[in-house]
Amino acid sequence: MQKRSEQIGVGTIEVSEAEKAYVAEVLASNRLSYGPFSKRFESEFAALHDSKYAVFVNSGTSALSIAVACLKEVHGWQDGDEIIVPALTFVATVNVILEHQLKPVFVDCDPQTYNIDPALIEAKVTDRTRAILPVHLFGLVADMDPILEIASKHNVRVIEDSCETIGVRYKDRKAGSFGDISCFSTYIAHLVVTGVGGLAVTNDPTLAGVLRSLANHGRDGIYVSIDDDKGIDGSQFAEVIKKRFRFVRRGYSFRATEMEAALGVGQMERIEEILSTRQANAALLTTQLKQFESDLQLPSFDPSIQEHAFMMYPIVIRKDSDLSKEHLVQFLEDHNIETRDMVPLINQPVYEQLKINPTDYPNADWINRCGFYVGCHQGMGEEEVDYIFAVINTFLNK
Repeated sequence: MQKRSEQIGVGTIEVSEAEKAYVAEVLASNRLSYGPFSKRFESEFAALHDSKYAVFVNSGTSALSIAVACLKEVHGWQDGDEIIVPALTFVATVNVILEHQLKPVFVDCDPQTYNIDPALIEAKVTDRTRAILPVHLFGLVADMDPILEIASKHNVRVIEDSCETIGVRYKDRKAGSFGDISCFSTYIAHLVVTGVGGLAVTNDPTLAGVLRSLANHGRDGIYVSIDDDKGIDGSQFAEVIKKRFRFVRRGYSFRATEMEAALGVGQMERIEEILSTRQANAALLTTQLKQFESDLQLPSFDPSIQEHAFMMYPIVIRKDSDLSKEHLVQFLEDHNIETRDMVPLINQPVYEQLKINPTDYPNADWINRCGFYVGCHQGMGEEEVDYIFAVINTFLNK
């Protein structure tokens, strides 16, 4: 078959005329630090996820880092305390746990949804468990009801890694509205793209204040924006002057700029279109590939319970199949279809010191060996989906 001249990537960025105009407005204002676009982006993003507060930072990883640091501070966690985390996730989820001198405790994933298996969580709870950190992978919200029940029963916190599930629901609630703090990413190839960026979302005003301080070097909350000393006078003005260079905790420089926020505001205006296009592309690809379900496990979810954002389209070669993932992936790449492994974690060289035995997590181990994903993003249409199917069809019928 004829090879496409242009690659079909796993993600895309399409900058609309509105987004270009918003960025031009920022540049014309000579204001790059936290300002009106950042505040608007935070407000609209929080509202989309049924939450009161959002803190815009420079990455989803930074959002996760300040979430862990915030809860460790507020709840008095000690070094060596434990956070339960899925055995299948991006390395950033675990890196931030280790960064804050806490211990990741791994739980295998559900073999159908690829998210953490709630039935396996409680067996991993100990007297040092402080939080459960479910990750909503590939665009599908984890099964949150049993996770919340376990967290409530054992009085532990919940941090949602929602980096891949902007704007979708689980039952009657939005992703990101379940955790004490929930974290999103707006990095390249994500659902909302600002270049670099992420958000930590919460309904707790105390946590929101600590999160914002942590993202701003640990600065006193009285002054986190250059606007905070404007429009006031008298003793209030004097108090701000006194404290605006005061730092109350060890924090980080995780701030984003007004340019990223301007892109975010523009993308939020078309988030429904972005999601619906991804979902339509995924539905078409599933319909086309169903004939190969004896060899390929396709995305599986109950639409009456969960929405799927389809940040990507995951495919796993079944355990009893003779297909070679390596050969299939190479064939796709040779035909200009970009692929990625499905966020392998427990086999990563960087975690050798954790002495993880992959066979303790058989579903994650199988997905690491046999899973990959392709794109289904809004930059694609029926022609691109048809091409992906045709390439897979050619390979499987050779």
